[in-house]
Amino acid sequence: MSEKGYRILMIEDDPAVLELNRKFLARRGMDAISAKTLKEARNLLRESFDLILLDIQLPDGSGLDFVKEIRAVSAAPILMLTGLKDDADIVAGLLGGGDDYLTKPYRIDELHARVVAQIRRSEMAQTLARGPITLDIVAGRALLNGEDMLLTPRDFSLLQFFIQNENRCMETNYVYEKIWRQPMAGDSQALGSAVSRLRKKLAGSGYTISVRYKNGYCFEREEA
Repeated sequence: MSEKGYRILMIEDDPAVLELNRKFLARRGMDAISAKTLKEARNLLRESFDLILLDIQLPDGSGLDFVKEIRAVSAAPILMLTGLKDDADIVAGLLGGGDDYLTKPYRIDELHARVVAQIRRSEMAQTLARGPITLDIVAGRALLNGEDMLLTPRDFSLLQFFIQNENRCMETNYVYEKIWRQPMAGDSQALGSAVSRLRKKLAGSGYTISVRYKNGYCFEREEA
């Protein structure tokens, strides 16, 4: 995949750093969205991003603690930016769910290299698993307890998308456009049929696709 089209969420309270990073990433065709506080970031996490740049020290909380919130709604790689040089802080961030870190000040070309490396590593993942569900990304096969779920290519892409966005409620238009690569134009029947098929295939997995009024679909664990 080209670097063009990557969506990056930058969570950083320093306006100068935000603007420098935004301009640099934009010149390489990336769409960099900024949040100066955790409150702003929480609202933006309803959207889909290819990578999250996370400052550890923010005015309304700790980025280290926020990693857990991100992981509850997004599988995007997290590259932490920190002025803290204590090994314990860095280790805590990585063990908490972060994928990489850069200490400030950093070279902008190194930031670029790490952003691209993390996104490409994420894209090249060959398997994706949730409980008894395993997706073979290369072969395009979904297994439940080791048995082929016999999904069509589009249903496989839809299930992969849902798993990558576990616990995140997404509007029908958004899901349709991500999978069908075109506007839904008011016709939700195809998506509804695909979700219905997947629900049946997921029986016994411990997971389901819930329908939330005004919020669309949400892939989540079934209630006990």
